[in-house]
Amino acid sequence: MSRLNELRMIARVAQMYHVENQRQADIANHLRISQATVSRMLKRAQDEEIVRTTVVSPSGTYADLETALRSKYGLAEAIVVECSEDRDGAIMARIGEAAAHFVEATLQPNEIIGVSSWSETILKMVENIHPMKSGKAKYVVQTLGGMGDPTVQIHANQLTTRLAKLTGAEARLLSAPGVAQSREAKLVLLGDTYIRETMELFEKVTLSIVGIGAIEPSGMLARSGNVFATRELAAVKEAGGVGDISLRFFDTDGHPVKTPLDERVIGMTLDELSKTDRVIALAGGQSKTGAIHGALKAGVIDLLVTDKFTAGRLVSDAFDQDEGE
Repeated sequence: MSRLNELRMIARVAQMYHVENQRQADIANHLRISQATVSRMLKRAQDEEIVRTTVVSPSGTYADLETALRSKYGLAEAIVVECSEDRDGAIMARIGEAAAHFVEATLQPNEIIGVSSWSETILKMVENIHPMKSGKAKYVVQTLGGMGDPTVQIHANQLTTRLAKLTGAEARLLSAPGVAQSREAKLVLLGDTYIRETMELFEKVTLSIVGIGAIEPSGMLARSGNVFATRELAAVKEAGGVGDISLRFFDTDGHPVKTPLDERVIGMTLDELSKTDRVIALAGGQSKTGAIHGALKAGVIDLLVTDKFTAGRLVSDAFDQDEGE
């Protein structure tokens, strides 16, 4: 009976602390025991499962889907957002809001942020970020060439420079096209001092924020002129490509798809991205689900921000064939 008597007292201490909200010092005084003994009893209460912790997810959050994504793809974190409809515009807005909050909450002092400039979802994130009062970044580095059609150029510049202003950082623009006309043209551009200095910062980036694209370019990217011809994209598909991160293509298993097109891209490579401390990917939507799966299999993404519809598709059996082989 001695153990039962011991457990009874432990339960009483736990009740006073967790239910009656009494301080440990007051419990010790009331029961005429030391505060150290109270502390040990509270620990025992957990070990004996007298006290059990239950986390109740708030309505509109999806802890089960987030857990499934982390488990299936080896992610450090996953954020699944509420969305009323499985439509690109609505999805981008919700993902942007959630990503903005996460970046605000986790940005480290003197962070060097790499950002892909031709993502509508990342632009939505920037629109939702509040000016930082503390934990300011050092640089915001454009990781994909931003020169393009002047009618949409303002979006790429706004994304990089506005994020820099909001985080108290210095903007480092990559003043080159995302896609050079030829390999030789790219080599000439890389000889420019300012372009080279920006690209030398790629290896120092501590936080990369990227979008994930399907083979067919997004509206914003298509309007920019930083795209490949239809026949060139057909060759990528033929080689097994399902999507891209900053115009670096990969297949459904996450393996890089190398074609001559890769030699014309001016921006961060997947290998450089894999060496970044934290990589946050913002993506969702029916048309991008296959691309997101491939990107997650590549092993370069630490945190995914997506919507509940896309998350459901990603953790479904449709993308489990390779796990079963």
